[in-house]
Amino acid sequence: MSQFAPGQSHVSFGPGPMTPAVQAIVIANIVVFVVMMVARTLVIDLFGLTPEAVLTQGRVWQPVTYLFLHADVFHILFNMLSVWMFGVDLERRWGTQSFVRYYAVTGVGAGICSLLVSLLPFGGDSYYIPTIGASGAVYGLLMAWGIIFPHRTILFLGIFPLTARVFVLIMGAIAFTQALGQGGGSTVSHVAHLGGMVAGYWYLKTPVRRPPQKRPGPPKPPNPAQLRRVH
Repeated sequence: MSQFAPGQSHVSFGPGPMTPAVQAIVIANIVVFVVMMVARTLVIDLFGLTPEAVLTQGRVWQPVTYLFLHADVFHILFNMLSVWMFGVDLERRWGTQSFVRYYAVTGVGAGICSLLVSLLPFGGDSYYIPTIGASGAVYGLLMAWGIIFPHRTILFLGIFPLTARVFVLIMGAIAFTQALGQGGGSTVSHVAHLGGMVAGYWYLKTPVRRPPQKRPGPPKPPNPAQLRRVH
């Protein structure tokens, strides 16, 4: 995230220091990634989300554990950077417990969505292919960030300034169209991306489940000069 204020000559990157839950998520993912460097095949087989293994072998933990597995350095780097960029603001607003609950709901929701789609006639061979990565939860965080901070500005592709609300709509449309056209040769689970956004929207729009809004002081007016750089 790049933040810029008129009249200043510097640009700051990021929302600030990691909050407790964000830090724990990042550390957990790094630890698992290191373990995968030693026993990659075994870890993916046991803890990656494979619909066939969940439904026929009883590996019901996989819709949770797949969130902590990543394919390569760039995969984990992008996801953990996104968790930091969008998660810190949300944890500050909601508190650690509510943030962790939301992260789990969107991540698991994305996994369940992938599992259900794999059962459909057009699911291809996704029924037998493991899904890994925190991208579904990341898209859930993006959905929440766009709803809670709709007027903040993001630099799309590092060039085009968009409000968070518009950016979320664009990313949702991309995830939807790519999920519709996803074939067996794709290595990216666009269904999980879309599922994370849908789970997040459902959670935030359900009054009983909606996270509390922490407001320690008078609300501050939105700062239109805030910029987030997303690649």
